[in-house]
Amino acid sequence: MEENKEQILIRRLLKKEEAAWKELFGTYSGSLAGVCTRYISGKDDIHDVLQNSFVKMFRSIETFEYRGSGSLKAWMIRITVNEALKHIRQHSGMTTDTDLADFPDIPDDEESDLEEIPQAAIMKLIQSLPDGYRTVFNLFVFEKKSHREIAGILGIAEDSSASQFHRAKGLLVRKIKEFKMSKKAQYE
Repeated sequence: MEENKEQILIRRLLKKEEAAWKELFGTYSGSLAGVCTRYISGKDDIHDVLQNSFVKMFRSIETFEYRGSGSLKAWMIRITVNEALKHIRQHSGMTTDTDLADFPDIPDDEESDLEEIPQAAIMKLIQSLPDGYRTVFNLFVFEKKSHREIAGILGIAEDSSASQFHRAKGLLVRKIKEFKMSKKAQYE
């Protein structure tokens, strides 16, 4: 069986070839920065998390197990998400159930039509959510974690995870409506 480009790169990474690490960074740093942006605001913080993620990848490449095409990127995303969560825990203290107690329950109105909104705008709206909401929302929606798993990762109650997701979703719907209304007002 012939090795694909990803397998060849992995083999080179395992040999600690500097050119391979540069290729890996050049190929994946943009998409991994996008992953960081879902969790963290602030360019310096995103840069720090991305750098820490690549250091962790370098130090733990021997633990990587190839499971088919795309498994390298999935492994890298998992490391980046973990580093982003570590950063959040260290810098925002967002690991208790009471962090979001000041936010009222937001009614979960009808789902907003997202097809009219550019993806970059949606990501910006997600990033504007409070830290706790954004973190739970991202873990649930993008990382496909259950509320039980999220609770374990963040050190919060499972019910708190579900509640924060519900509130994040409601707040996001409201932000999307406001975005659409502002766009509509621009054209009138």
